[in-house]
Amino acid sequence: MSSSYGKIDEAEQARLEARRKTRKRITIIVLSSIVLVAIIVGALVGTLTSRGGGGGDSSSSSSTPQSVSDSIKAACKATLYPDSCYTSLYAMLTNSSNIDPQQLAKLSVQIAITELSKVSDQVSLLESQGKLDNMSAAALQDCVTLMDLAMDHLNDTLYSTQLTALQAADDLRTWLSAAGTCQDTCLVGLQNASQSLQTQMGQYTQNSTEFISNSLALVTTISNIASSIKMGRRLMSSSNDQEVEVGEFPVWLSAADRKLLKKSANQIKPDLVVAQDGSSKYRTISEALKAVPDKSKKRTVIYVKKGVYNEKVTVLSSKWNIMMIGDGMGVTIVTGNLNFVDGTPTFQSATVVVYGKGFMATGMEIRNTAGAVKQQAVALLSHSDQSVFFRCRMDAYQDTLYTHSLRQFYRECDILGTVDFIFGNAAVIFQNCNILARLPLLGQENTLTAQGRFDPNQNTGTSIQNCNIAAAENLKSTQTYLGRPWKNYSTTIYMESWVGGFINPAGWLPWVGNTAPNTIFYAEYNNVGPGSSTKNRVKWKGLKTSLSASQANKFTVNSFIGGGRWIYGAGVPFKAGL
Repeated sequence: MSSSYGKIDEAEQARLEARRKTRKRITIIVLSSIVLVAIIVGALVGTLTSRGGGGGDSSSSSSTPQSVSDSIKAACKATLYPDSCYTSLYAMLTNSSNIDPQQLAKLSVQIAITELSKVSDQVSLLESQGKLDNMSAAALQDCVTLMDLAMDHLNDTLYSTQLTALQAADDLRTWLSAAGTCQDTCLVGLQNASQSLQTQMGQYTQNSTEFISNSLALVTTISNIASSIKMGRRLMSSSNDQEVEVGEFPVWLSAADRKLLKKSANQIKPDLVVAQDGSSKYRTISEALKAVPDKSKKRTVIYVKKGVYNEKVTVLSSKWNIMMIGDGMGVTIVTGNLNFVDGTPTFQSATVVVYGKGFMATGMEIRNTAGAVKQQAVALLSHSDQSVFFRCRMDAYQDTLYTHSLRQFYRECDILGTVDFIFGNAAVIFQNCNILARLPLLGQENTLTAQGRFDPNQNTGTSIQNCNIAAAENLKSTQTYLGRPWKNYSTTIYMESWVGGFINPAGWLPWVGNTAPNTIFYAEYNNVGPGSSTKNRVKWKGLKTSLSASQANKFTVNSFIGGGRWIYGAGVPFKAGL
């Protein structure tokens, strides 16, 4: 009989191997951080002393024009548009003697605000001239809304008092990512407008596009330096540190909100009640929304009683912290049928639009009944930061759910559709949801997702975890795919989900041509079901089918959307990690 003395079992061997890889990763992180700090901080601080050195001349401590130039060039190397970054910042800092990364980032945001203001003025002028066809006029109206939203996000960034604080880093990157997305959405909407209008707007927005991107890159660089150093210190100080999950929920909102989502509608005392039958003060949701105070930090609860509400609902950006409670999916229904074919741009077609931050909804169904023949017809568009949708249903065909931007969380929801029916550029996680493909038009192919990340520094993507990927109807002759890359940095991951056999073995569909940009990040991790096999998946450089647990963990609630800071209070059950 052989002895096992002195041997390590397989589990312990795996743990040792994981620790070895972790130590290696930490070393790489720390060394990279040192190099990055040396390049940027060294250039921004070390070169500010006089190159002539020595002496008691007080001028020797002042920066020379060359040292200022070198410092700005070093920082601007991290951007996609280093020339415009350098030119704009150098013009404002030639006489400065105190340059640091935070100052550069703030100045860059100020420049972006100035340029975006010029764009807004031009858009308003074009709109006032009234010489546009209907589709162009509608697209331009979208641009007015989107430029206002982008300006709000830039101002949020500029007036944040903790530009370099790790806790604020996700906020800053989120707001800058959203500002860029708003401007990009404006330009995308103009693709069906007149060629002359497209050309004009492309010219008007060139500078603001570059400066928003530059600001995002500078903030991302600062964040990466700070987080890498902090991670290295934390991991080196204790090899036993672990990510902590807080109970069964992440910490997103207040304890009061937790309690609200745990209760049924008849257990809650709402602030406002909507009832079609006239039994309460408000017959429509829109009427109730007008009564919500602007920019309230207090949660406003709107109870929407059972019924079918045929109305366009818009939660304005000034309406914060609204919680909308219905009597359940299939019971409290908001419906509409605006669509692209009948002349409504995609951005305007949503039955429910949410701009106000901190929005929550539970027990609601949102429909767009235009049908497959009407092409793009959105049920829900969310541009609400730190928003939660719990046990809601979004029901349409093409472009059902527009997760436009900012941070969003969906739990135990049903999403039904055909082409690109979950799309947008938010940092969004779906947990324990039913993602259900419907029958499209004859000859159409179904794609479940179309993610729109277009800048490598954006912190956006679509994460689908522990969901049920199934067919809502008979799709025997319909080719159905997990998604297609809308933009060059499209980011989507399916993990720990059940995938039905109706998914094409190739898994993913190109947006155009036969392949996808190498810069995308698509991934599948620990999925099950007859459609989960990755054996015959497309051979794209950007598709990852063998992620490690640590790589997949980057797309969980705690890591990807900062759930530990804002979902916990909502009371929505969730899983913080894998």
